[in-house]
Amino acid sequence: MKRFFLLLFFNVISYATFSQNAAPESSATTESIPSFNNAPEVAIIPEPVSVVKSEGHFVIPENILIAAPALPELKQAIAFLQERLSIPTGSFVSVVNTHNQAATVKLIINEKASSVLGKEGYQLSVTPSHITIRANKAAGLFYGIQSLMQLFPKEIESKEPVEEINWTAPCVEITDYPRVGWRGLMFDVARHFFTKAEVKQYIDAMVRYKYNLLHLHLTDDEGWRIEIKGYPKLTEVGAWNVKKVGEFGNFSTPGPDEPRTYGGFYTQDDIRELVQYAKERFVDIMPEIDVPGHSLAAIASYPELSCTPAAPNYRVRSGERIMDWSRGAPPTALVDNTLCPANELVYSFLDTVITQVAQLFPFDYIHMGGDEAPFNFWEKNDAIKALMQKEGLKNMHQVQGYFEKRIQKIVEAKGKKFMGWDEILDGDMPSSAAVMSWRGMKYGIDAAKKKHEVVMSPSTYAYLDYMQADVITEPKVYASLRLSKSYEFDPIPAGVDPKFIKGGQANLWTEQVYNIRQAEYMTWPRGFAIAESVWSPPEKKNWSNFFNRVEQHFKRLDIAETKYAPSVYDPIFSVSRSADKQLMIELSTEVQGLDIYYSFDNSFPDRFYPKYTEKITPPKDAATLKVITYKGKKPAGRMMVMPIEELNKRAWRK
Repeated sequence: MKRFFLLLFFNVISYATFSQNAAPESSATTESIPSFNNAPEVAIIPEPVSVVKSEGHFVIPENILIAAPALPELKQAIAFLQERLSIPTGSFVSVVNTHNQAATVKLIINEKASSVLGKEGYQLSVTPSHITIRANKAAGLFYGIQSLMQLFPKEIESKEPVEEINWTAPCVEITDYPRVGWRGLMFDVARHFFTKAEVKQYIDAMVRYKYNLLHLHLTDDEGWRIEIKGYPKLTEVGAWNVKKVGEFGNFSTPGPDEPRTYGGFYTQDDIRELVQYAKERFVDIMPEIDVPGHSLAAIASYPELSCTPAAPNYRVRSGERIMDWSRGAPPTALVDNTLCPANELVYSFLDTVITQVAQLFPFDYIHMGGDEAPFNFWEKNDAIKALMQKEGLKNMHQVQGYFEKRIQKIVEAKGKKFMGWDEILDGDMPSSAAVMSWRGMKYGIDAAKKKHEVVMSPSTYAYLDYMQADVITEPKVYASLRLSKSYEFDPIPAGVDPKFIKGGQANLWTEQVYNIRQAEYMTWPRGFAIAESVWSPPEKKNWSNFFNRVEQHFKRLDIAETKYAPSVYDPIFSVSRSADKQLMIELSTEVQGLDIYYSFDNSFPDRFYPKYTEKITPPKDAATLKVITYKGKKPAGRMMVMPIEELNKRAWRK
């Protein structure tokens, strides 16, 4: 987890109310706030480049014929289309691999490539009699199928037959292609282990919204998740910790008798299976081996990789506090979780690891971390001091730079490209090192100006582990990120040569995410916002239009039994003090068209309770404020139970 300015901003960000007054860093239109218009008939996410709607509808017949080219890379796409058109509808679907004028659905690879569509674009035509999807490549047909599914009623997402549905799609002509090539989601499987089946489930969800890159964070202080031949302890020891629940980072230190049975890892065969599964869905998987920091699981397995004499006593972290962030970044380590840059064994170890990782993952890049490495143990280590004198290194940033450059050479020797978090720039890396910018947009802009390849994944917009609503309803972390803010993300900032921006990515760190249902909750709907930011033309982005479509996709996720966060409907609390020091409470909503009802008397309000219209002051002895939002006569948000004591604390912090 990236904990930049953790203590500095904890109180301000974690508890303060969300503000939308800051100037947006992108061209997303946020001035127009949703007002819950009638459901749009075409509600595709991400918004296509061009949609022309015409009169009429296509009606799914009882017998459907799909005509598609006999390409191995299309096998899964056709299977998906066949499944979706048959299971919910009850229709019989057959497939032929030859051109057939009578086909209900035609998938066509262009004989002459369209310069407009590129490798991933498509043209989708829906008429009253048939459906045609054209593309230059199989990936384009796959994405065209995803858009087609979104034209049918929400029940098309059902896992079982649905009766009494008008299975129609509006007649449209769609031309569509992505804005950037790198459209990623990072899934942290190190903090909590997710099974192979759960990773597949995550892939299935992301491709529905045209993501094409899964970044797997495979190693960290809490677990080493990939089998490495020749280093068995990485998974025998490094993949397991003590199961803890509660507030990550503040867990009690595990005792010697507490069983270390919580975790897991992927065998190399598992990795091959996941890579193939992703490939069939036009997703690349990028592995991350996070070094030199975040390496406690590796050090607990092989203490000789550390500079610190106490390393043999270290254990894989179970969520207890191991860093002091009171002075900001880099942190002060209470336990040395870094590999030793002055130890040649480290480079031999990483050569073996990178060799096997390079063989398992065909993707061009290997991410080698590089973030948040603490320096305090290095600063007092004699071997590090000797290295500095030998190599002429003046400070710890240059020590890490020495390490990163050696690792880059190993990565490139395996035929791969090196990528790291933006801290690697502090070590004066060559422009051949690719940078993933997480500490806002600034570092990505700086890297692009230095001619590094850049993937924008700023915490400002794209950190999916951040709270989506008030801390009283969310797993508490140190920052908030609401849907509307995520939608402001623009991966290509002004003043930067676009050729150096590979694309954008959202990151799901999992310290507070214990299971796949919570992973879904944290990803959607903010994953919709990032998907649209990296696919759709910036001039097509419009917050009001977007949220109208999001509401339709909430219904689709309900049918698909995919969990998501309804936080956008929850009230937002702002507090202040009047001239006579009385607590003043202001309530607002992220979207317009909602009414807020409240109570101070410990009962649960509905629409017959007082309606919020202006700032309110709690009665003298009130203990709680309960609030709920309604859209018309129906509840919209969740019942919020806010202690008055908490509001008083927030007011005094201001």
